[in-house]
Amino acid sequence: MNASEGSLHQESGCFHCGLDIPAGSEFYTVIGGQPRQMCCPGCQAVAQVIADGGLENYYKHRTSEAASPESISASEQLRAEFELYDHHSVQSHFVAELADGSRQATLVIEGITCAACVWLLEHHISSLEGVIAASVNLTNHRARVQWDEQKIHLSDIFIAMHSIGYQGHPYHPDKEEQLLEQETKRAMRRLGIAGVFTMQIMMLAVALYTGAGASLETDYENFIRWASLVLATPVVFYASRPFFQAALRDLRTRHLTMDLPVSIAIGGAYIASIWATVTASGEVYYDSVSMFTFFLLIGRFLEMKARHRTGKAGNALLNLLPASAILYTDDGGEKIVAANELQQGNRILVKPGHTIPADGVIVKGSSSIDESALTGEYLPLTKREGDKVVGGTINVENPIDLEVTQVGASSQLSSIVRLLERAHEEKPRVARLADTVSGYFVTAVLIVAATVGLVWWQINPDHAFWVTLSVLVITCPCALSLATPTALTAATGTLRQHGLLITRGHVLESLARATHIVFDKTGTLTEGNLSLHNTTPLAKMTAQECLDIAAALEVHSEHPIAKAFHRLSQKHQVIAADQLKNHVGQGLEGSIAGKRYFIGKPAFATQLCSQQLDFTDAPDTEGQWLLLASETEPLAWFGLNDPARKQAANMVQQLQSMGLEVQMLTGDSSAAVKHIARQLKIDAVISGVSPEQKLQHIQQLQDNGAQLIMVGDGINDIPVLAGAQTSIAMGSATDLAKTNADAVLISSELVRLPQALRLARRTRANIRQNLGWAILYNLIALPLAAAGMIAPWMAAIGMSVSSLVVVGNALRLTKLDRADRLE
Repeated sequence: MNASEGSLHQESGCFHCGLDIPAGSEFYTVIGGQPRQMCCPGCQAVAQVIADGGLENYYKHRTSEAASPESISASEQLRAEFELYDHHSVQSHFVAELADGSRQATLVIEGITCAACVWLLEHHISSLEGVIAASVNLTNHRARVQWDEQKIHLSDIFIAMHSIGYQGHPYHPDKEEQLLEQETKRAMRRLGIAGVFTMQIMMLAVALYTGAGASLETDYENFIRWASLVLATPVVFYASRPFFQAALRDLRTRHLTMDLPVSIAIGGAYIASIWATVTASGEVYYDSVSMFTFFLLIGRFLEMKARHRTGKAGNALLNLLPASAILYTDDGGEKIVAANELQQGNRILVKPGHTIPADGVIVKGSSSIDESALTGEYLPLTKREGDKVVGGTINVENPIDLEVTQVGASSQLSSIVRLLERAHEEKPRVARLADTVSGYFVTAVLIVAATVGLVWWQINPDHAFWVTLSVLVITCPCALSLATPTALTAATGTLRQHGLLITRGHVLESLARATHIVFDKTGTLTEGNLSLHNTTPLAKMTAQECLDIAAALEVHSEHPIAKAFHRLSQKHQVIAADQLKNHVGQGLEGSIAGKRYFIGKPAFATQLCSQQLDFTDAPDTEGQWLLLASETEPLAWFGLNDPARKQAANMVQQLQSMGLEVQMLTGDSSAAVKHIARQLKIDAVISGVSPEQKLQHIQQLQDNGAQLIMVGDGINDIPVLAGAQTSIAMGSATDLAKTNADAVLISSELVRLPQALRLARRTRANIRQNLGWAILYNLIALPLAAAGMIAPWMAAIGMSVSSLVVVGNALRLTKLDRADRLE
């Protein structure tokens, strides 16, 4: 590669994509024997694949040698570039492999202007053979695509998007930030040109208007008209270019968006004015064309800035990870490496005040960890040796050594971002309705505008064109398209910032309509940190011998009850048990030295004994008791204590005051259930039920018309979480429970639930307000425009203001109510 090739991209920006390089970026790839700077890890990975595969000629064809006879055609070059994304090493940064073997990618789409673009993209991509699902978010312009790699390649999906006028990019926060910055710069340039030239044209228009009645000399009038034409031309051909490009795309794809009537309005008025200028007859409306374009661009610019603001939630999360980490070398030394180069099993040092670069386990030291960015819980948590920490959190006090357990797309931070994006896959019923209505609305607008034009041509031909123009502009359904997605995105981002991660699109709508909320007990209403406070032997065995047997049976269980015995195994070596078997909702059995033991509910533990016991035989009726038994006799009672969460009573009181029926549904049948219920003032308690019975109970409630929310945390809650209309998993829940839940309470602060319900109700009201305003605006504005009472420039202002009212109203949801903020 010659020097000119190297300098072309290296001096102006990223060597691979040409975008600006962010300050402090340290990503390089050796190409042609020289280190080339990249803007982000994604470009670095793609460039590395190109170099490793001996494909460096790609850069030659792309740059100064592109005009040579050997250069490939534009279409071949485009396909060659897209095919780079078929390499798995490149896909590792933005593609996740799902459990069924399919692959899922998050992309950023350029060229989206309204809800009709979203409809077109989703239907076009979904129609490709091998594509399983495709969803596009209007607010942040991100797409999630799931496909079968045996039937279609990712490059084919990119090409399919490009064929209908959209440009896709792999999602990476740095890359998206650069694209957003470029979009902002382009919008500001177009807005600036439209604004400056509009002011000049308006000054000339004043001379025409005031001079018309004073018999302005023909030469001066013609000069002003031609000068206005010169000034209006950059506005039409540069500032208005996005409207015309989108309109041409609509005609090619035979799917109408609001850009078509807008383009007809701008182009028609401009051509009519040129005709009047050339023939020196009739009126010119260069001022209306320029002012109309200017106000349209102002509206879209402000909408774009609001979209950028609400679309940065995922970026903010992924950007929590630091750029570098301190890695221990094999000889015990330290070296600084890029955080994205860490691998599972690496041992790293995290100093006080530094951000943890990857998920890991503390192997040396103890410190306080600030997890507020993930959970919304502002108090640091104490972590010791053996505790897990999450990448993106901050080490507050002491240096700690970590062993890396998860990196890249497998990390918890990436999982949270994927769950957050999944919330936009399933559009609520009201969002689907708005998309459908806005799609048909454009056709209706064109029909109405044509009808109004014909009527006015019969009444007053001189005004027919401009009345039709006003109708086309003022009835733009932008506000209708923005009404729902802006409100949902704002509310979803607010809840995430306060510790509730919504992972399904229907959740906000379901929370707003909820009538019942059902809680599991252990680990949900209670802290889930059971401690052993009493051991009562029943046979000729010491308390310690009974504890050793219990610890051996519970050592591999993840149930909250088992954790009380895990602490015993950590203190000293316990005896080994085999043939362990978990009876969900009942207890455990296993063999030690050839003898079978049972631990759990009394009826289960003593099923083979001659003496059958139940909870009434426990030492007292207040605590939570487990029974250990052999095949022949009961051996010992274990008393456990699990206090209610500090905020549980307050949370229950708030939910009940909001009109919800609160129930406790638990597999525990001990006296602790009634004790917790009395403490929290929950009247409806169903205890001692199996997972199947839990599912039957909530299905019965739902069949009777209940709008139900289920909150749980354990493996035994998975069926009921999957079966509930709306399910919420605690932050401490198992990964499987989180996957099956519609939302995750990351902070585990129960007070977030009533806050979420209040915000969901505000969101429902906000969407209704937005839709009501959009419909009312069109009902009022359309007759006025059809009657000739609204000029085109006034219509442009009205349409922009209508959209901004909707966006501004939705942005109120980025803040909690004052009472919630105080809590």
